[in-house]
Amino acid sequence: MADMGFTTLGFLLVTGVVMWLHLRSRGGSTVVMVPERRAGTACPKCEAHVPSGSTFCPSCGIPQQVFELVQAPTAEGAVNATGPARAAVRADMCVGCATCTAACPIPGAITMRGKLAVVDDALCQGHGECVSACPVGAISVTTGAAVNRVVVPSVDIHFETNVPGLYIVGELGGRGLIKNAVNEGKMAVEHIVAMLPPGAPRADAVAGVVDVAIVGSGPAGLSAAMEAMRCGLTYTVLEQGSIADSIRKYPRHKLILAESVQIPLYGDLWVADASKESLLQVWETIVANTGLQVVTQSRVESIVREGSVFRLEASTGTYLARRVVLAMGRRGSPRKLDVPGEELGKVFYDVVEMEQFTGRRVLVVGGGDSAVETAVGLANQKGTEVLLSYRGDTFSRVKERNRDKIEEVIRSRRVKPLFGSTVREIRADVVVLDNQGETMIVPNDFVVIRVGGDAPTAFLEKIGVRIVQKDVPIPTEQARAG
Repeated sequence: MADMGFTTLGFLLVTGVVMWLHLRSRGGSTVVMVPERRAGTACPKCEAHVPSGSTFCPSCGIPQQVFELVQAPTAEGAVNATGPARAAVRADMCVGCATCTAACPIPGAITMRGKLAVVDDALCQGHGECVSACPVGAISVTTGAAVNRVVVPSVDIHFETNVPGLYIVGELGGRGLIKNAVNEGKMAVEHIVAMLPPGAPRADAVAGVVDVAIVGSGPAGLSAAMEAMRCGLTYTVLEQGSIADSIRKYPRHKLILAESVQIPLYGDLWVADASKESLLQVWETIVANTGLQVVTQSRVESIVREGSVFRLEASTGTYLARRVVLAMGRRGSPRKLDVPGEELGKVFYDVVEMEQFTGRRVLVVGGGDSAVETAVGLANQKGTEVLLSYRGDTFSRVKERNRDKIEEVIRSRRVKPLFGSTVREIRADVVVLDNQGETMIVPNDFVVIRVGGDAPTAFLEKIGVRIVQKDVPIPTEQARAG
């Protein structure tokens, strides 16, 4: 009887398992799984369950925020306008640098509340200076819709574009935060490693072809390069300026807040709350100690796919790679004058720290908004002598508020305009100009050239990368508190 009882129990257990599997295949038993699945999401990379409230995947360790822009819906039609233009700060991206508060022309319209910039809707007039000033793209101007419409290259969850083998990470992809850039650089190379296992035979085993060419040596580029080197891929890193140029443009001693703890660090590149000098020193030490090779002063002019290989034409030569990771900034390459002496260290193409020019003789070149804004900013530094060289005869291309500002500093003799002038040569202590047909030599300490630049969007479209508009929800301070 006992044996028969065990046999019957075993039969019932087997039958129950078979019925459960049958019902599960038809969806019958999935009812018990619904509450758990609704309490979280599936990781886009490994499809493991991510519990609600978790900032990273417990299976693969990927921070889930890196997928926000990738998975954001493509924008269709106009953003719903329900009110006057106002600035909106993304609470999850703000790094608390306070650059926006200094740029805003309306006192009190945007202020710091702890480590978060907060907009006073009653005072904000939607000028947008805070948008261009924000170094991490955390601010947008909205008319009431709870989304930030951004123009970005189209990439998948591995950050690969519609051009097979071409990846875009970091600021160029629309996310300016340092941690996100580090994470994206590592993830892109992880996918390349899966496609090109280190040590495996290469179908295109041609001399001089590397596995991956990385363009840019900011946090995204350095992270990608470190992962490539760690995994045994052959690589080349090309940088149009110096290592981590984007970080170098932060103000001197500026505290680099390494984003909120809501964003875990997945990449291996060290990131922490620190001054830019400390951050750069650590990164440069990492580069030196690991033997990471970076080709600086190498501006990539074109990228062309030839079969399974990409050909990169740069100012330092031609490079061939099976995969390409673009880790460039959003500002593109500044346009140059191509005059003798432009390579001198006294020449700048962008200014973040106006105070470093206090009491010096500065020539600003250009007649657009960026040149005018630079001249006005320099004019506000004590003892600074500012000349503004412009080949035109009026500031016809600038915004009205900038025209009012430049006219005011010209009237007060804090800026001297040189209309109808062009730079012919830059020397150590003077600049030679052609001023309305006559040679003019002016004493000079620094030259700031603001004559525009080559936007990265045009570069990407030339390569064949699809550019799209996306609507990204804006988690404001109120939304975060709620």
